[in-house]
Amino acid sequence: MKQTFYITTPIYYPSAKLHIGHAYCSVAADTMARYKRLRGYDVYFLTGTDEHGQKIERKAKEQGMTPQQYVDGIVAGILELWELMEITNDDFIRTTEPRHQRVVQQIFRRLYEQGDIYKGQYEGWYCTPCESFWTQSQLHDGNCPDCGRPVERAHEDAYFMRLSQYADWLLDYYNRHPDFIQPESRKNEMIQNFIKPGLEDLCVSRTSFTWGIPVDFDPGHVVYVWVDALSNYISALGYLSDDDSLFQKYWPADIHLVGKEIVRFHTIVWPIMLHALGLAQPKQVYGHGWLALGGARIAKSTGNVVDPVVLVRRYGLDAIRYFLLREMPMGADGDFSNPALLSRINADLANDLGNLLSRTVAMIEKYFDGSLPACGALQQVDDDIRNLAGQTVQQYATLMDSMQFSVALQHVWKLIGELNRYIDLNAPWALAKDESQKERLGTVLYHLAEGLRIVSVLLTPVLCHTPKAIWTQLGVDEGELTGWESLGTFGRLPAGTRVRKGDNLFPRIDIEKELEELKSVLPAPQQPREGGPLKPEIDYEQFSQLDLRLAKVTACEKVPKADKLLKLTLDVGALGSRTVVSGIAAHYTAQQMVGKTVVLVANLKPAKLRGIVSEGMILAATDSAGQLKLVGIDGELADGAGVN
Repeated sequence: MKQTFYITTPIYYPSAKLHIGHAYCSVAADTMARYKRLRGYDVYFLTGTDEHGQKIERKAKEQGMTPQQYVDGIVAGILELWELMEITNDDFIRTTEPRHQRVVQQIFRRLYEQGDIYKGQYEGWYCTPCESFWTQSQLHDGNCPDCGRPVERAHEDAYFMRLSQYADWLLDYYNRHPDFIQPESRKNEMIQNFIKPGLEDLCVSRTSFTWGIPVDFDPGHVVYVWVDALSNYISALGYLSDDDSLFQKYWPADIHLVGKEIVRFHTIVWPIMLHALGLAQPKQVYGHGWLALGGARIAKSTGNVVDPVVLVRRYGLDAIRYFLLREMPMGADGDFSNPALLSRINADLANDLGNLLSRTVAMIEKYFDGSLPACGALQQVDDDIRNLAGQTVQQYATLMDSMQFSVALQHVWKLIGELNRYIDLNAPWALAKDESQKERLGTVLYHLAEGLRIVSVLLTPVLCHTPKAIWTQLGVDEGELTGWESLGTFGRLPAGTRVRKGDNLFPRIDIEKELEELKSVLPAPQQPREGGPLKPEIDYEQFSQLDLRLAKVTACEKVPKADKLLKLTLDVGALGSRTVVSGIAAHYTAQQMVGKTVVLVANLKPAKLRGIVSEGMILAATDSAGQLKLVGIDGELADGAGVN
């Protein structure tokens, strides 16, 4: 029996304008699903849409539509995008479907009857765009800590889930399952920001709007979005239905792949819900980073919207999928730019891969009449290619299993690079001039063709069309030679196979000309004004709580495996030495920082970053182009002096 693998993406909030950031998470999950299928797993891949909430109700009313009409139109667009991106999901669940609503009502009732949900009154801060409740201490400058937008004061009857009583259990679960939250930094955020300060009970119903799943035993209430939304992972499998065979087969999920902004719901609320229901926990929640444009998150709210439909139609699906997975390290933030995209297409896809295939097939046609020659006696350079191919397969498997797609592709491209170098080292054109070197020439060309076959199989989870195009030119039929098991032995490609040169895999792009044309095809994103909007007013008493001190940087070094972070040692006068971790490595080198006087927020609560306790924050300013400059002083003052 095949081993099962269940992977989910978050169910997407219906947005009238889809952007490349929406596509990234689904492409990543799709790549993992394709990889596991390649390895022989029985895969179930779920995605869908979260369609309830106050924001939907308001937007529908603004447009003179019912909420259902509003979401129906947007969901159609999401499905079209997924089809364009060739997302191979096995199910697409909508939270407005009866199969989901019935399960949510049963879950809510069960949790209420066993005392995990109770009725009370909610008064606090609510962010409508994020569908999130916040305490005063969690707000950032009076705004939502996730999206930065204003929050509203809410006061209404509500039901609450007893999260607080499960805090100790949750911490213990984290400790016993160290891989449950990935990457590790996400777990530290949950513990430091939400659990240790005191886990508060969660408001799980609303009465101020009606667009939601009714609480069936108290119809004036609708289920709050996160209890509704999170339940999709099991409602889609038929949990609590007449046919729960999928639930019995695939639960618990192997991976919930989510954006980092909703990790807390998936690693705090969801585990407690499941535990209270007596259900197994998902094996892992992986919080991926954000795709940025010019340093600002790609999102409708920032004006940084890059249309994936335009990109796919202009450059092809495989180029866009490759760029997203190659350019953005899993778990970290990545940056999108037109020059970076075009450079990847030219350098990696057209030059490295495309030219390798074109040269290999052309030489087999020219020197062996299109028939793949047999492999003869081996030399050290041949053994090097064979060994590298075997190592690449092993490294690729390890990295793909841990969802490190970018690094896995780096290893594949290292093999591609060595195959190109193998051509230069062996100079087939020179061998062809000497009849006595015919066998050697055949051995060289065989290694190139077999190397390309291995590369093509490794690329099948990422690229949808390119591997098949490679197989067509190499004369390989999809089947035994394109499966994972064929990678175990170098030399599976039969001699005598007929090759056939085809079109270039990726035509080269005139980058300068293309960038100019893109100005009209992809309008420049809106850039925020210098400094952004004015934050809410504070009084002097609030300001006076900040303890700002001058500090001199006495030592500085890069934080290992963190491109953006520097570790600074500061002399704060009478306060002694402080360690501060600051995300300024893209703007200042460690050497440049030593000797500088900086402004330190000295009474900021310490936080652990990459295993280092950071004892404060240094002040800097950023302009609309993303350039960062440290806040300085006019003249010489003693270290530790107060800033008033």
